[in-house]
Amino acid sequence: MNDVLFEEFRTGVRIPPPPYLTARKVNTLGSSIKNSFGKKNIDEAKAKILQEKKMTDKKKQQVESVPPYSDDDEFDFVDAYSDEPEVADEELLPENTATSAIDCAFIGVGGGGGKLAKAFLDLGFNRTLLVNTTIKDQPDGIEEGNFLLIPGADGVGKDVKLGRKILEENSAMVEDSVRARLGNPDWIFVLAGGGGGTGSACSVLHESLQRNLTASGASGKVVYVISKPSSQELLNSTIARNYESALGELKEYPHIVLDNERQLQLLRNKVGMLNLFPMANKNFAKLFAQVLKLAETHSDIQTFDTKDLEKCLSTPGRMLIGSTVIRDTARRDLGAAVLTGCINSSPCESPSGDSKTGTLLLIATSQMASDPKVSKNLEAAFSYVGGRTETLFSGVYIKEKVPGLIAICILAGCN
Repeated sequence: MNDVLFEEFRTGVRIPPPPYLTARKVNTLGSSIKNSFGKKNIDEAKAKILQEKKMTDKKKQQVESVPPYSDDDEFDFVDAYSDEPEVADEELLPENTATSAIDCAFIGVGGGGGKLAKAFLDLGFNRTLLVNTTIKDQPDGIEEGNFLLIPGADGVGKDVKLGRKILEENSAMVEDSVRARLGNPDWIFVLAGGGGGTGSACSVLHESLQRNLTASGASGKVVYVISKPSSQELLNSTIARNYESALGELKEYPHIVLDNERQLQLLRNKVGMLNLFPMANKNFAKLFAQVLKLAETHSDIQTFDTKDLEKCLSTPGRMLIGSTVIRDTARRDLGAAVLTGCINSSPCESPSGDSKTGTLLLIATSQMASDPKVSKNLEAAFSYVGGRTETLFSGVYIKEKVPGLIAICILAGCN
């Protein structure tokens, strides 16, 4: 180095340093890594960046797909954390198999009402519930789902005040059972005996039953069928008071009064004492069920439809239903014979005065309907019955296997 400096001083010319002094230092380790693995690292880095971009885009789409938060969702986490699985309503009774123009259910209250309800249950009206304060009055052959035992007393001993008190205290229980077991019928028919303590108090349930219909948007009403004790039973002052009390509380609602005395007279020589009231219940149930069925049946002549039935059933006040068979269809007083026959053979009390609405259903053979003279008499029968009610609904149906001209008459809104 000293020689180089001396030579530059002597000649005045700068001599460049040797190459080994000016060469750049190289990181041999880094160089070897770049040369052997650099391309692989670059490819992996690119793949990682691409994957992160895809994940970012996916998360962005998920966020955009979530609906905006609203106050309606602020408690939706409750169901998510709930450990109670959804279960089917196992209490709901099977649907009715009996043909009917209206969606209806039957509730038998008390011992007498339960026995009448059993007659409808036997016909296929499965949406039937028997309500009583004691299990001792439960008819044979009733499934557990069709019976509701009201707690608080083992019967009420014809004490209508006690019956009313127990039904009032348990009206919510009855309402819940009606909703769970009977579903959402349009019409509810309450069946009760008019002499006992539980059945005579059935009007206590009206508010809860009507509320059930209203809540489900039903178009129908609560209709009552109450039995009037026989003449011998009415000699008991307690039974007489119970009946009068029940009738007074139901008079503003559509209701049917079954006269036990009349039923005894109609069946006394046909069946024994053991089967007297079971047969009476069966006959009435079949008669009423036939009206519900005919309103669902098409007729090529004249149809009594669902709306006609609903208007008749919804008429406030007492209702009579009866039937008769006319074998001589050529008689000129056919109209009077039809009306008189239906009233006299009806299990209901006879009406006094005209009715608000009426229904006359005639079931005839094709031969009857094809005979001009018989057809003229049938028209006269409609005119005769129609003249004794403010509004008459009618229907004519053809059935070949009938013993004669069958007439079914309903008079609603009677005095």
